[in-house]
Amino acid sequence: MAKTRRIHLINPKADTFATRPLFFGKALYSPVAGLLAVAALIPKDDYDIILTDENIEPIDFDLNVDMVGISAMTSYVQRGYEIADAFRARGVPVIMGGVHVSYLPREALKHADAVVVGEAELVMDKVLEDLNHGSLNGIYKSETLHSMIGLPIPRQGLLKSNRYINKGFVQTSRGCHHGCTFCAEPTMYGLRFRYRPIDDIIREIEHIEERTILLNDADFFGTPKRAMEVMKAFKGRGLQWQAAVNSRDAHDERLLELAAESGCFMLSIGFESISKQTLRNVHKCQNDPDSYSDLVEKLHRYGIMVLGLFMFGFEGDEPSVFDQTLQFNIEAKFDMCGYSLLTPYPGTINWFEMLQRKQIVSFDWDKYDQSHIVFKPGGLSAEQFYQGYLDTYDGFYSAASMMRRFPWDGSRNPANWAIYNAFFRKGGVVTRDREQLIAKPTPEPEFAAVPPLMPQKAAWRELVMSATECG
Repeated sequence: MAKTRRIHLINPKADTFATRPLFFGKALYSPVAGLLAVAALIPKDDYDIILTDENIEPIDFDLNVDMVGISAMTSYVQRGYEIADAFRARGVPVIMGGVHVSYLPREALKHADAVVVGEAELVMDKVLEDLNHGSLNGIYKSETLHSMIGLPIPRQGLLKSNRYINKGFVQTSRGCHHGCTFCAEPTMYGLRFRYRPIDDIIREIEHIEERTILLNDADFFGTPKRAMEVMKAFKGRGLQWQAAVNSRDAHDERLLELAAESGCFMLSIGFESISKQTLRNVHKCQNDPDSYSDLVEKLHRYGIMVLGLFMFGFEGDEPSVFDQTLQFNIEAKFDMCGYSLLTPYPGTINWFEMLQRKQIVSFDWDKYDQSHIVFKPGGLSAEQFYQGYLDTYDGFYSAASMMRRFPWDGSRNPANWAIYNAFFRKGGVVTRDREQLIAKPTPEPEFAAVPPLMPQKAAWRELVMSATECG
């Protein structure tokens, strides 16, 4: 049967260092793993798929298509809305998905004909049926979460792979055991892990033919036994892989031995803060700052680079937090550090707490990228917050720091180390303009954020319900 319909999937421009083509026309990471998975849900025999990542190429608004699908996170959802408005003005139906619109679907429906809330796998058949009948409309949300069994292989062939350093994203699980207050994972995908069959994972890796793999899980080491089973399946396949893991289980010598043997070259770890009290306040109790240095040293012994993620702006942070964190990171010889500013993403527990305290200043979604100040920090002035953030980044990626942290002993791959540090050094700070970095006050949003999944903790459920009823 001839293909009669065309669907245009679009990732709006995010303008982050990870997605900008900073060197030789290449971006560090491809941001379209979700869209490749969505494309796999659309029957090839009935639809042509066009995929556009606006970070690396312009959008052709004149394409003759039957539907446009747009995925957007908070920091670039406004651009997503602009794109949606432009296509709808031409009479093209638009459906939106992604984290931001899953929490604010009524906002998105001002710009789109329909919104997918949460996971797309169990609702895509209905979306396509309604598209064919000309009745695409409203909110599509599954009443259950996908089992992760039998997921189709993402359409990697749609990707312009020559434009990215890292593009082989593979998801082995969804969900996370931890309930960090600043994270959307618990109320988007749940506090329990759902696992893909290992045979399905290996089949996907063989299909995409990428030897460098990024495990797109919230916490790959979250269940050690399961992680070990996956890594055993990776052994002997010539893979180089990286993943996000938690700091507690990353101490496990059994996990690290298998990680090294199976090709792990980097682990990303959300250390967040060097303050125990701060970590307790944000429900990140699995972290122990006293063990951070030992963990970095241990990972280096296994030849694994450490990307340490740290956040500023927590309650209790004082001006000294910046220099203390910087000196600690340099002395511990973190390979890379990503420094971010606490951002109350709509629908997170942190969002509802700050709303209750009237602490949020700006609701300009363009500024919700963890690189702009959108709220009043408790122990810092906006000026201290702004300057401390820039000084920390500059200090860590200074020539002196990089010389001190370089893997002179050969324990980690020097080329990989240099590539990642070059990207972070050149593009890690979105703006240095004080007027841009400190977001200006705006009115509150028209619609209340509603989590796709309610939090399990009773006090948090009450907090959410109170805010959403008022909204």
